[in-house]
Amino acid sequence: MILDRFRLDGQAALVTGGDRGLGQAIAIALAEAGADVAVAAHTGDLAATLAAIAATGRRGVALRADLADVRHAGDLVAAASRALGAVDILVNNAGIIRRAPAIEVTAIDWNAVIDVNLNAVWALSQAAAQQMAVRGHGKIINIASLLSFQGGIRVPAYTAAKHAVAGLTKALANELAGRGINVNAIAPGYMATDNTQALRADPERSRQIMERIPAGRWGQPDDLAGAAVFLASPASDYVHGHLLVVDGGWMAR
Repeated sequence: MILDRFRLDGQAALVTGGDRGLGQAIAIALAEAGADVAVAAHTGDLAATLAAIAATGRRGVALRADLADVRHAGDLVAAASRALGAVDILVNNAGIIRRAPAIEVTAIDWNAVIDVNLNAVWALSQAAAQQMAVRGHGKIINIASLLSFQGGIRVPAYTAAKHAVAGLTKALANELAGRGINVNAIAPGYMATDNTQALRADPERSRQIMERIPAGRWGQPDDLAGAAVFLASPASDYVHGHLLVVDGGWMAR
């Protein structure tokens, strides 16, 4: 039956930035589909995510890692593998954003965004792929952005990183597809999360955004659940190097 191809029974997932927002919603969705899930965060409270995973009957594991230091990436994948037996699914969700006019961005802010949003994605993907290649299967899902396609305003480092994530997704897909590893990305639209709080609090900017979204609303973290389960499941086994836009129609305008 086709619905069986969306099941994740017997799979183990690692989701970064799983303490809130998109990462929390994705981690819970993967558990609802049958996966055991390791959720990682730097300092955030993972209790709510773990409780929701436990309510599905699946196993949840809390891990800590500062992804601003890419040297921790291999350790994080190894810790998830020890806890769950393997990492069959990696979701590179953790990210930060620093807003400032381009001519005022500091080197500290630029490097912080690139380290977490790009360098950590590369290091985690490489570490996970090394294990997945031995087993001959795996799913890597990167969280891209509408700013993987557009320039944005006052977020040059974030835009640069998300453009690079799109390219990295395709590059890894080219090399890893033959090893049974699917590498794809989800590009969320304007979602109601901590990263967009400043935009939603600005009446003029919020109005401009809403006017462009055909669905007529900001996205919610749960709106990514179906896309994440699809890309993590056998239903997407012939999908490689794709950026799946979940944006309420923004890119269609």
